[in-house]
Amino acid sequence: MDEKELEELVKKVVKGEIKFHEVEEYTDGDSELATEIRRKALERLTGVELKHIGSYTIDANEAMAKNIENMIGAVQVPVGIAGPLLVHGEYAEGEYYVPLATTEGALVASVNRGCSTITESGGAHVRVVWDGMTRAPVFKLPNAREALKFLGWVQEHFEEIKEVAESTTRHGELIEIDEFLTGRHAFLRFRFDTKDAMGMNMVTIAVEEAVKWIEENYPKAKCVSVSGNVCVDKKPSWLNNIMGRGRSVVAEVEVPRDVVEEKLKTTPEAMAEVNYRKNLVGSATAGNIGFNAHHANIVAAIFIATGQDEAHVVDGSTGYTTMEVTEDGDLYASVTIPSLNVGTVGGGTRVETQRECLEILGVAGGGDPPGTNAREFAEVVGAAVLAGELSLVAALAAGHLGKAHRLLGR
Repeated sequence: MDEKELEELVKKVVKGEIKFHEVEEYTDGDSELATEIRRKALERLTGVELKHIGSYTIDANEAMAKNIENMIGAVQVPVGIAGPLLVHGEYAEGEYYVPLATTEGALVASVNRGCSTITESGGAHVRVVWDGMTRAPVFKLPNAREALKFLGWVQEHFEEIKEVAESTTRHGELIEIDEFLTGRHAFLRFRFDTKDAMGMNMVTIAVEEAVKWIEENYPKAKCVSVSGNVCVDKKPSWLNNIMGRGRSVVAEVEVPRDVVEEKLKTTPEAMAEVNYRKNLVGSATAGNIGFNAHHANIVAAIFIATGQDEAHVVDGSTGYTTMEVTEDGDLYASVTIPSLNVGTVGGGTRVETQRECLEILGVAGGGDPPGTNAREFAEVVGAAVLAGELSLVAALAAGHLGKAHRLLGR
C-alpha cells in the first residue's frame, strides 16, 4: 500500500466511515499496517502525538490474533532484575533471576535485597500445595428441593460430565466438581488441572460443553450463566483463600540472626513485632482478605513482565505472611498464596518481550511432563513474594521506608 492509499484510509477512519475494528478489512488482514492507520487516525482525533506508543518490537499480527483488539501500539514498562534468588522447590531448584516490570521506584531494589537475604540464608523452601483452575456455572431449578436432587444427580454422573468436558481440550483434566446451594440456585464449581496453561479460557470452553450436556439430560436445570461468581475469578474472595484456585503456594525461609542484622539492618524480634502488629492485627482491624505487607507489588511486577493476566493480581494479593523468632533466636518467615493464577503457555506468554522474561526464568513454554513449567514458575513467584515481604517488613522495623523512597522512588 502506497502513502496515498494509506492517507485515504486514515481520513476515512477519522471521518467515521471506517470503524477501528474494520481497518484490517482494508489492509488484507495486515495488522501491522492496520495498527499504524489506527494510530495515525487517533493522533488526528485527539491532537496527541503517539510516537512512543508507536515504537515497539512485538509482532502486531500475532498480538491481534490472540491478545488485543484495535491495536495502536504498545506501552512500555521498565523491567528490572532481582536476584540471584535461591529456591528449593518440588519443581524449582537453583538460583533464579526474577524480572520485575514496574514504575514504582525502590520496588526492585527492595525485592533484590530480600533475594540476597534468602540466598545467603540457604534458600527458600517452596511447595505448590494445591493446583486447579475453576469455573462455576449457576443453574436455576424450580425450587430448593429440586436443586438438592440436582446436585446429587451431578455427582452420580460425574464420569459422563468429565468425558464431555475433556472432549474440548487436549490438556485439561477435570478433577472434581464442588457444589454450592443457595435457595433454588445450584452452583457447580468445576476444577481442572490445566497443566502449563493458566487455563481460564480452556476451562470456560470445557464447562460450556458440560453445561449443554447437563441441560439436555436434566431438563429442570437451566444454566443462567457459565460463570456464577463462585469460581471466583478476578475478585477478592474468602472461598479462593480457603479452597484454593490456580496454584496455591507456600514459601518459607529461616534467616540467621546475623544475616537479619547485616542484610536487613534490624533484628528478628523487631520484624516479628511489625509483622504481628501490622500484617495481622492491622489487617484484621481493616477487615482485609489476606494479611500481608505487599504481596500485590511483587505479583503485579512479575505478571506484567511475564505476560500473565494482570487482573489476577487481585487473587495473588490475598495471601498471608508470618514471621516469628525461633528457639535459636533466628527469624522464621513464610508466605502463603492461596490463589496464584499463572501459566507458561497461552495468553500473554506468547508476546515476544514477555516470553523473553519467562526464558530468563527458564520456564517458557510447556514443561516435560506437562504442568512442570507452570508449577516451577509458581514456586519462583512464591519465593520472590517472600523476598519482598522480608525486605519491606525489615524497612519498617528499622524505620527506613521513607529513606528508601526518598533515595529511589520519590
